[in-house]
Amino acid sequence: MKNRMIKVGTVVPRMKVANVIYNTAQIIQTMNENADAGFLVYPELCLTGYTCGDLFGQFTLLDAVEEGLFKIANASNKLEGLTVVVGAPLRFENHLYNCAVYISEGMIVAVVPKINLPTYSEFYESRWFTSGKNIVSQTIQLGDEFIPFGRNILACDSRSGAIVGLDICEDLWVPDKPSTHACLAGANIIANLSASDEMIGKQDYRRTMVLQQSASCYCAYLYVSSATDESSTDLVFSGHSMIACNGRLLTNSIFPEDTKVETVVIDLESIEKNRRHQTTFDLEENHDDYVYVDVSIKPISNQDEITVDELVDALRKEGYVVNRNPFVPVDDEERGRRCMKILEIQANGLATRVRSTGIKNLVIGISGGLDSTLALLVCHQARKLVPDIHIIGYTLPSHGNTTSYTYNNALDLMRALDVEMHEVAIEEGVQAHLKQIGHPGSYQGDGDTTYENAQARMRTYILMDVANMANGLVVGTGDLSELALGWCTYNGDHMSMYAVNASVPKTLVQYICRTYAYICNQEDLKEVLLKICNTPISPELTPHDENGKIAQRTEDKIGKYDLNDFFLYYVLRYGYSPEKIMVLALTAYPELEKEKVREAMLRFFKRFFNQQFKRSCLPDGPKVGSVTLSPRGDWRMPSDASAELWLEQVKKA
Repeated sequence: MKNRMIKVGTVVPRMKVANVIYNTAQIIQTMNENADAGFLVYPELCLTGYTCGDLFGQFTLLDAVEEGLFKIANASNKLEGLTVVVGAPLRFENHLYNCAVYISEGMIVAVVPKINLPTYSEFYESRWFTSGKNIVSQTIQLGDEFIPFGRNILACDSRSGAIVGLDICEDLWVPDKPSTHACLAGANIIANLSASDEMIGKQDYRRTMVLQQSASCYCAYLYVSSATDESSTDLVFSGHSMIACNGRLLTNSIFPEDTKVETVVIDLESIEKNRRHQTTFDLEENHDDYVYVDVSIKPISNQDEITVDELVDALRKEGYVVNRNPFVPVDDEERGRRCMKILEIQANGLATRVRSTGIKNLVIGISGGLDSTLALLVCHQARKLVPDIHIIGYTLPSHGNTTSYTYNNALDLMRALDVEMHEVAIEEGVQAHLKQIGHPGSYQGDGDTTYENAQARMRTYILMDVANMANGLVVGTGDLSELALGWCTYNGDHMSMYAVNASVPKTLVQYICRTYAYICNQEDLKEVLLKICNTPISPELTPHDENGKIAQRTEDKIGKYDLNDFFLYYVLRYGYSPEKIMVLALTAYPELEKEKVREAMLRFFKRFFNQQFKRSCLPDGPKVGSVTLSPRGDWRMPSDASAELWLEQVKKA
């Protein structure tokens, strides 16, 4: 498969102000030590130091800069596939420019001048430098070479697909950022060579701007600021480094005690997917004004084409982190906030349905399992928004199939949430129905879907009729993961009048219920919620075992929900190929054998494709995240599409 993953880095080297020879040596040393990267960024004016002041007017300093650049270029000659960007003051037509210089495989490839020169507070750049806003498609002479020079330059590598644009420090702080135009012209990586002194609150503000620009431009953003060695006279510099991608901070460091190199692996395919998905992200009309220069930015392992096993090994070597549960934040505090925000969205959606219909009675079937528990919590929260909501809960046990454990959980949950409780045992009605259609009436073993689905449909049948009798709305309980795999009975639990969990994956359902348990300040509710969270997932449509315990476990049939949710996320959110998803799964789950992942993926894709007909007629439900399967919203797929291409790639991966 095509390798679109690149190791990039920010470098804060040791330096001495005005000592170009020393600074050049430090740059070369860090290049050699990080030669496995494809792209490295150094601070603003790193060859001289940012704080040289009137020394920028000295020929001795400026001549040394040009010599230093050629030394760096010569040193890069042996570093295959590495491009670096360094900061240097350079002369052009009787003016001095604050520049970023691209160097790649022995060549000074291009020079980009800074556009926005701060001349306020502690900054006084226009005393020494000229803005590069009018420098377009020029050439600058360095030694005997003529180098492309202008603000309209992008550095490109055709192998990896990397296209690099620049901000230089202040460029990030202005409304009309050069990097915005660069991204609209195709840049997927932005490097910011900066010299930002440290003050209270400035670190957080910088981080916010980097994340915002990375998010709005769907790009990787590499920010690196001047080292602490620049701290002189009235200013202190912190060597602040950040790498963000698509609005997510990947690494961050400040006040390093020595040379500091931060490297991460970025995935250019994730950037491409986001831009294609966001149809308002469009190329600038004048993007043809940009000059595209060739550089060499190698993908990891320096392989353009790479196998699944080779890429997995490379990512593990780099310590590349893939969240095992991509729907669930890793950080405890963030996860708690996310869970409560989702519950708030669900409750507000349901409250709006209640207000618009004028129907205040909510009918819900409570099984004692996770999904119906979350749906009932949503009803409970909606009642806080519309106080005259009345919740009518039904437990619908099937003798011999429903265990006492889930049955008691259902009753305890309804009591704790002050729900009007009803019980209708369904086995008599199911038996009568099965007899009418000629079924033996008893479970015929694995594959007896008639016996299983008759119970699910009987429950829905009862709830719908109760809703008619009580002038109520049936609240659906099925979740996103079940919909993706078709793990629902058509016109049974598949149907409702408002499906509050329809865009919540199973891995997240449990966390929402668990989070609510710890914030509800109600001991009996907390106890039953935690018991439900620890209960095996089952529809309980087959007889329980001889000890009265759950015999039918959902994950024995359709595979582990964490893996299925993992596949679902990367199929829907990024549209990745099965090969790429397998790489990520093996990286996230190093304990799993490749064949186990392959088996799980084959099962997933088969079910995902052949169960689309169930998703084509779903009830309404609130969208809570970027991944959803509503046929009216984010997912439109023909019910009879073939999975063959995906299955073949899984088999060959």
